[in-house]
Amino acid sequence: MFQSSLYICLGYLSGSVLYARIFAGLFHKEQLFLQSKDHNPGAANAFVYGGFWCGLLTLACDVLKGFFPVFLFTLHGASDYPNPVLPALVLAAPVIGHIFPLFYRFRGGKGIAVTFGCLLGFYPALHPFIILAFCFIFFSTILKITPHFYRTVFSYISAFIIMYGKADCRAAVLGFLIITAAVLAKLFFSKEEHEKLGVKLFGRSGIILWDRRRT
Repeated sequence: MFQSSLYICLGYLSGSVLYARIFAGLFHKEQLFLQSKDHNPGAANAFVYGGFWCGLLTLACDVLKGFFPVFLFTLHGASDYPNPVLPALVLAAPVIGHIFPLFYRFRGGKGIAVTFGCLLGFYPALHPFIILAFCFIFFSTILKITPHFYRTVFSYISAFIIMYGKADCRAAVLGFLIITAAVLAKLFFSKEEHEKLGVKLFGRSGIILWDRRRT
């Protein structure tokens, strides 16, 4: 119990470090988030407004800050917990920290890169990571959903359904459910205005499914 609580705190604090803001300062791109529509302190805006190196370093650190707490936990007795709740909270803690960071008045990013890092931390069990990656690729290329807001929603929900169906690791499924709830809450409660929902098969024929704009 104490060990898992320690890793939950470690994961949350690790997630609370917003590297996009750190590297924006180092690269003298302090206005990075003011230029973006969503003001999101994540890797995508770091690439677009901060440049290649700012984006690459942000992406790498966002993945690693999710990876290391979970991976260290798996190395030091994650399999000793018959109840999946505590391992699930360890898995979700870095993402929650990124979305609601202690060091930035609980105003953080969307947590997508951190999610991939957390799922990689379950190595060598990479099924959850592969499932989420597949869903993002599927909704980005085969059944292309735009804008990124809706692509993320469809990818997370679809990935959870697939993971739940496989049910190889209850802790991973429960942890990803918590992550999905946190990410979707961040997306839907954001004040960012979104474009219309569009679906294209192989990027060719477009079908507008929803005409309403979110404000």
